[in-house]
Amino acid sequence: MTSTASERRAFAHKINRTVAAEVRKQVSREYGSPQLSKKRGGSHHPQLPLTEVVEPVDFEEYLSSHAPGVESGPLRQLMEFPQDDLELLHLDKECTTLEPPLPEEEDSLDPRVRDALAVYTDDWLIIQRKYQRYSTTYTPHNSERQRERQRGLVKQTFELDAVAAAERQDDQDDAKRRSVSLDETPRGSWASSIFDLKNSSPDALLPSVLERTAAEDMDRRNTEARLQERHTDLLGLYPPPDEDEAVERCSVPEVPKEHCGQRIMVKCLSLKFEIEIEPIFGTLALYDVKEKKKISENFYFDLNSDQMKGLLKPHTPHIAISTLARSAIFSITYPSPDIFLVIKLEKVLQQGDIGECCEPYMVMKESDSSKHKEKLEKLRQQAEQSCSRLGRFRMPFAWTAIHLLNIVSSVGGLDRSDPDSDSERKGHGTWNERKKKGIERMSVGDDMCNFATFRPATLTVTNFFKQEGDRLSDEDLYKFLADMRRPSSVLRRLRPVTAQLKIDISPAPDSPHYCLSPELLHVKPYPDLRVRPTKDVLEFPAQYVYTPHTTYRNLLYVYPQSLNFSSRQGSVRNIGVKVQFMAGEDPSQALPVIFGKSSCGEFMKEAYTPIIYHNKSPEFYEEMKMKIPANLTDNHHLLFTFYHISCQTKQNTPLETPVGYTWIPLMQHGRLRAGSFSLPVSVEKPPPSYSVLTPDVQLPGMKWVDNHKGVFTVEVTAASSVHTQDPHLDKFFTLVYVLEEYSFPFRLKDVIITEANMEGELKASMAALRGALLDTCIRFLHQLLNKLIQLIVFPPVIAGQIVNLGRAAFEAMSLLVNQIHKNLEGNLDQHGRSNLLASYIHYCFRLPTAEPALPPSASSQSFDMPVQYATLSRATARPSSLHLARSKSISNSNPDLATTPVSPDEEVQRIIGSKRNGSTKRWNFSFRFFRF
Repeated sequence: MTSTASERRAFAHKINRTVAAEVRKQVSREYGSPQLSKKRGGSHHPQLPLTEVVEPVDFEEYLSSHAPGVESGPLRQLMEFPQDDLELLHLDKECTTLEPPLPEEEDSLDPRVRDALAVYTDDWLIIQRKYQRYSTTYTPHNSERQRERQRGLVKQTFELDAVAAAERQDDQDDAKRRSVSLDETPRGSWASSIFDLKNSSPDALLPSVLERTAAEDMDRRNTEARLQERHTDLLGLYPPPDEDEAVERCSVPEVPKEHCGQRIMVKCLSLKFEIEIEPIFGTLALYDVKEKKKISENFYFDLNSDQMKGLLKPHTPHIAISTLARSAIFSITYPSPDIFLVIKLEKVLQQGDIGECCEPYMVMKESDSSKHKEKLEKLRQQAEQSCSRLGRFRMPFAWTAIHLLNIVSSVGGLDRSDPDSDSERKGHGTWNERKKKGIERMSVGDDMCNFATFRPATLTVTNFFKQEGDRLSDEDLYKFLADMRRPSSVLRRLRPVTAQLKIDISPAPDSPHYCLSPELLHVKPYPDLRVRPTKDVLEFPAQYVYTPHTTYRNLLYVYPQSLNFSSRQGSVRNIGVKVQFMAGEDPSQALPVIFGKSSCGEFMKEAYTPIIYHNKSPEFYEEMKMKIPANLTDNHHLLFTFYHISCQTKQNTPLETPVGYTWIPLMQHGRLRAGSFSLPVSVEKPPPSYSVLTPDVQLPGMKWVDNHKGVFTVEVTAASSVHTQDPHLDKFFTLVYVLEEYSFPFRLKDVIITEANMEGELKASMAALRGALLDTCIRFLHQLLNKLIQLIVFPPVIAGQIVNLGRAAFEAMSLLVNQIHKNLEGNLDQHGRSNLLASYIHYCFRLPTAEPALPPSASSQSFDMPVQYATLSRATARPSSLHLARSKSISNSNPDLATTPVSPDEEVQRIIGSKRNGSTKRWNFSFRFFRF
């Protein structure tokens, strides 16, 4: 910046440049002595305003005219930043598991997976300022550190305090002398003086007072005396700053981490029935009745005795220790009085409907074994036969629910009048209170729902409700749960299935031992791998959670819901659905990615839904959890095979008879397919190359159930930090990856992406980001910002021509930042800055320093042209196929350049040589900053 008047800042022109001496003269004239006023009364002086603002120093102008390199002096360091102030630190990311959360496939990863892993595995990159501790910035660490330094300091005694103490001592001595009896002292003033002399102590002699001492020796002695008992930390004597009176505040953002709500631990202790004839399996899950949503994945437990487990040994040759868990940790982000812990029980499939199978548990007791001895023995033989032949299949049995508000309410424990459960309070100490951050849903009764500090409780659930074959859907469950809270519940008038399920519910500890993550990774600390684990259950929050992903997660959940085979010809009644994750169309390409339930293998190649006896239109409640492979292709798909299961042993009758097929291609146009599907079912096996098509396509020669109508409904959801499941984000990322890999042409739905329309499609995708859900944008905030910044710093090259996407990328990034500040006001600090963006800048941001790889020259002839850089000028002639409007395009470079330099350094040298003003220097500085 120059010092001329024309370039002076605007506010400086409005300032009246009155010299301070003139102001003082006027004050003396107006408020001086009367004689001085009379002498000057005849002269005329202009009236100057006394409230005139003093002109501030133009710091930029002063620096431009007094360059630090020209002027040298003791204050030069105050004009510029220290050379060694900034320090770049790489901090290791904390891994909470013993094994890093990485995909099993390490080679030739998909670009979206590769970028996600780069974000989730890179260390934190922090710019630390060495001399920030000398500033007036208030942080709790500085205040605490200063108090720590003051603890070791010696108490200071100042002369002023010593004089005051001496005066107080003299006053006390005077009082003592006045209290002495006059008979003990001689009369007269001279006598009192003698008395004072007799009682006073002589002063210490001052050695070498009259001796001659050289000035150098005296200075040396004084210097040594000053160094004695000197404090090492002189500024530590200053009191620590008060938070309310701090001059400036600069809080360090929180380290990005995965979201975690309030956590409760549920331990399944025992499950006993009046009669023990067969194995029973249990499932736990959390449901929010108000939101009508399942807010956790399933947790499976097995409390059977070794004798009962032995009945299924032929079907479970290998049992993984991860499937033997009996305790689980549930996370609740939005505590609510409408949350229930639902417990479902299943048994091995046998002949008969659910009512017939539940009847023995309702009427028979083990104590009456003498009366029902023959009947019990017959039931045990039937159970053994069913386990031997149908041990792979399950059927619904019973269910119950626990209202969590009764556990955590301030009243303490469950209502004793509730016949469904009994409560035994234990004298265990509570875990440390932990404040979990999140958006609390404010409604009536929510203040009582604190799942972090309630007293542990041991519950004995005594009554279960029989499952009804035609009311198994989640909608029916929500009606049952809402009815349970009414005093006159219809469910309580039903005859229950008598049992005793003993469970323990308590706040989860901060660092539980022997815990497995939802991906079955060992969470630290895990001292012994042979100990029965506790499972961390994945939460499905009832509302949006605005937290970016920080770890790799790629899970798929499949929920078969209903099937209508009423028009299907033939003996199709006991219908089971087998689900497989296929990598191809050959049966051997079923992937072992399905998580096992309880007392089975860790991963399976297939999973079956529970079977309802003699029902051609069954409803399902099953949840199937799968690992998504890192490299998804168009051939990966979910295959559903429908079987009729023969419960009776007959000659020439197979156990499983396939009666239908359908499938869902998982990757289509670069997107993971998820959501609700209504699929037609084929009577025959699908033809070759079926996996790349949807079953909605009418393939020639195939027979379909009910004239190709959708008879099977299924829901597919993903808990993935790789796949966004948002169409706007998916399109943007897909186009960026196509451009990076230079995989032209590429089919994106009905559009063929080529070099000619790539720029327009990419700009349109960035403009369409305004339609993406905010919570999805925030969950993938780090990847999204990285890609937008990369497009700004290094515009892509298409056909040897640079494509300027900086404006569109900057507008998309500005819109995203504005939405974060506008919609998440509770996430702002005292300065109005978003904590999400501050943590990204502080820990994750990396300015791209490597240009993207250029496309191979063999793919196009136009790559023989000279490649332009991000700072180069626009070429005079551009191919019309790019459809670039000159009036709307903004170049990233100097438009006055007539020729195209070979390198960015050469361009900078030409600019410096052609322009000699201050703005050129600042432009050059900006260029060097981005190149850094």
